[in-house]
Amino acid sequence: MIVKEDKKENFTKYEVARILGARALQIAMDAPLLLKVDKEQLENARYDPLRIAEIEFHAGVLPITVRRPFPKKVDIGLKKEAAMEGKESEEETEEKKIVQEGEIMELTTPEDEVEETSGGIEAEAAEI
Repeated sequence: MIVKEDKKENFTKYEVARILGARALQIAMDAPLLLKVDKEQLENARYDPLRIAEIEFHAGVLPITVRRPFPKKVDIGLKKEAAMEGKESEEETEEKKIVQEGEIMELTTPEDEVEETSGGIEAEAAEI
């Protein structure tokens, strides 16, 4: 048997595994072989469907293709992100101005507010 060169496509190891597995399953389900394989070659392959699929794959006769979708266009998203970045940069510059001027802002958390109100309630309860 004359073995042709591999197809010009470069497959990843995952694509090769998927192609060989699919073809081996077809062969195991009594699909006709795509190459004329001698009885001697079948004995060397031990009638293993996976090895027969490998022979067919390296011969380049498998009609199985791989679809690789291209990424979707995100031109519109990039414009929106650029606009959002411009707004964020304005807010950042305002914060920098505040820090440069020396103004200190106190941030309160909801826990601080709860402690202040609960302290007042306890004080009122003690008065009663």
